[in-house]
Amino acid sequence: MTASIARTAPSLRRQLLLATAFTLLAGTALAQAPAADFPSHPIRMVVTFPPGGSADAVVRMLVPRLNEKLGQQVVVDNRPGAGGNVGLTLVAKAPADGYTLGLGAAGALTANVNLYPQMPFDPVKDFKPVGMVAATPFVIVGHPSIGARTLRELIALAKAKPGTLSMGHGGNGTAMHLSTALFAQMADVKLIEVPYRGSGPAALDAIAGQVQLALVDLPASLQQIRAGKLIAFGVTSAQRVPMLPDVPTVAEAGLPGYDSTGWFGVVAPAGTPAPIVARLNAEINAALGDEQIKASMRNLGAEPAPTSTEAFEAYIRSETKKWAKVIQVANIKLD
Repeated sequence: MTASIARTAPSLRRQLLLATAFTLLAGTALAQAPAADFPSHPIRMVVTFPPGGSADAVVRMLVPRLNEKLGQQVVVDNRPGAGGNVGLTLVAKAPADGYTLGLGAAGALTANVNLYPQMPFDPVKDFKPVGMVAATPFVIVGHPSIGARTLRELIALAKAKPGTLSMGHGGNGTAMHLSTALFAQMADVKLIEVPYRGSGPAALDAIAGQVQLALVDLPASLQQIRAGKLIAFGVTSAQRVPMLPDVPTVAEAGLPGYDSTGWFGVVAPAGTPAPIVARLNAEINAALGDEQIKASMRNLGAEPAPTSTEAFEAYIRSETKKWAKVIQVANIKLD
């Protein structure tokens, strides 16, 4: 009996190994099946911004190209609110099949977790980054009457008159707000920060002299800078921008190491199959490489920023750490 069992054991092991291999192959086939047929119906793109803004406009530039390449309609669904939390909550709770995507910005994907006491989702655990879409550098501008003409002069003025210079920005919790806080920390100056509902009103009040300074996006300020109605002290990105080639970066102009850029990118629910994410990433990057689309985006003040999914995921993690420190030092809290 013992010998019989011994002779049978190798055969049984072979059967178990074959069964395990079959199960693994079957699981792989099932995982790949949705990707092979993807997409078979329209894709919902939840945009966490209202219609008409630069992020919404950029997405709508990409949609015709994506429709063509994917063979299905990409339907834009604008769901603004709570700094992007409203729209991304819908994405986090959607099936992980690639048919619900979210266009989120730096705030919702990196800063909100440290700004809001309670979050409806975990920006790391609940999403699979697909790819960045665009970067939107900001610019520090001032009314011509301020007396300073360079960033170094501006910083010297702010130090000479602490707590007297007012700087408008695009709203509490926005990337412009955090960029303002980072500027004040790195320059070691005390400013009167004035939140607005977007870049446009902040830039208009700077032109009118209601605030002496503003940190705003390029679409809200570009024409006024060119017309001489606003002084541009520096762009916040690490490199100069093509739209304002003569304006130095903040780092060049007096604050080495300063780098703060607004951005937005596409995420999918966590667990979305890797082949589907790879397909979406490839098509988005291809659309961003189209020369006409690039020119149209740059006219809006947005710089195309195609990335791999891995690079985008790493960037989200690094930005989260960066802004956590800024928020803590500035003691910024939102309800």
